[in-house]
Amino acid sequence: MTRVLRAGDQIAVPWKNGGGITRELAVQPAGAPMDAFDWRISIAEVAEGGPFSSFPGIDRVLTVIEGAGLSLSIDGRTAVTMDATSPPLAFPGEARCEASLKFGPIRDLNIMVRRGVSRAHVRRRSLDAGDALTCTSEATLLLALEAVAASWPGGEAALAREDALLAPAGTQVGFATAVRLIVAEIDL
Repeated sequence: MTRVLRAGDQIAVPWKNGGGITRELAVQPAGAPMDAFDWRISIAEVAEGGPFSSFPGIDRVLTVIEGAGLSLSIDGRTAVTMDATSPPLAFPGEARCEASLKFGPIRDLNIMVRRGVSRAHVRRRSLDAGDALTCTSEATLLLALEAVAASWPGGEAALAREDALLAPAGTQVGFATAVRLIVAEIDL
């Protein structure tokens, strides 16, 4: 069943390392704690640089959705700078990761999957008015980067910026106007 996930309904929770907040959009199994999820989708607000929390056995994909400069150094390699147009960045959850902000706070979409249990593929996607997207993964998150009307068999919703749909395989989602999305496909 397709679920609408409203950005405004998500509760702010402190990061594992205490350095910021995250808002969980969805987790599998439902209600799973941080040490027992198969996959987890959240939006984080990053107001200052610092180390990332370590999540051994977890693969992460980070996508900046708002802001102009998150620089990440992963395991001491040359830093990668990301903004709201950059492709998603995948890295192991146990990697030593240090972040710095170049031009103020950012917001990011964070996908975490338990290695060996789930895998994720995340991409940016632009669709024209009237286009549809067919969900092929066990769970597909469609995060709206601007307000749009969406419809699918048996439902429809007006999505505000950062609202999302979580749809199972086989669901076809259409959009009334042109839209930019982040598409996160998760399979077991």
